[in-house]
Amino acid sequence: MCSHRAPGLMYLLNRSPDRGASFEIACVVTSEDTFDEEVRVERRGIPTLVHSIRRFCEAQGGSVYHDLETRRAYDAETARLLEPYFADLLLLDGYLYLVTKPLLNAFRDRTLNLHFSDLTLRNADGTPRFPGIRAVRDALAAGCAETRATVHLVNECPDDGAPVVVSWPFAVSPLVSDLQAIGASNIFGSYVHAHQQWMMQAAAGPLMAAALRLVSSGAVTLRDLAQARGAVTNPWKLDEQGSLLAPSCELATMPVVAHA
Repeated sequence: MCSHRAPGLMYLLNRSPDRGASFEIACVVTSEDTFDEEVRVERRGIPTLVHSIRRFCEAQGGSVYHDLETRRAYDAETARLLEPYFADLLLLDGYLYLVTKPLLNAFRDRTLNLHFSDLTLRNADGTPRFPGIRAVRDALAAGCAETRATVHLVNECPDDGAPVVVSWPFAVSPLVSDLQAIGASNIFGSYVHAHQQWMMQAAAGPLMAAALRLVSSGAVTLRDLAQARGAVTNPWKLDEQGSLLAPSCELATMPVVAHA
């Protein structure tokens, strides 16, 4: 599922050696009238389903952001749209909305999300330090020296579910602290955008491919992961060369992908 774009999808379709072996893409659902990769996806024989969240909510007389009853009805309809495809997993790739109980129940312990922050970083109460769609901006504003992306199990709390795999670090430029010191908010915003695009281009596809391989191989059991709070879960780590580092043994690796 995606919204305006699916940053890791073309990697999964074109470059992941595991496609057809450990996973296949059954269909793509967009919450918008179209998405950036739609034509290329359809050319590869993947069905695409347009399920506009705005048009659905307008037809129901509800609000996209403030009417949970309408949002739950939307997610229930999404689950019905997906039934004919018999999907094992639901992967959120650039999906901009919270997922509610009807869809989570349909894919209980089987919904994964790509999030552009390190979800092993937690507040004192165990909640994620940088949740939401502005996670990169928030991490940079907080003075983080690096950022990471995470694929995690989805629950009803934003970005709270246990992480499955975390990417290698993306170093933050020293320029950021200088921009904050002089109050150059417009340039800071441009840097945030560039940094997030860097993460998307480099890590989205390999990280999702790694998560799918871990789940399909049995190295990660989502049902067991669902019982753990994200704050106490030690995920696998993906390095820039495409190898996975197991959480329990720093010497145990699993090759995932070859970078072109």
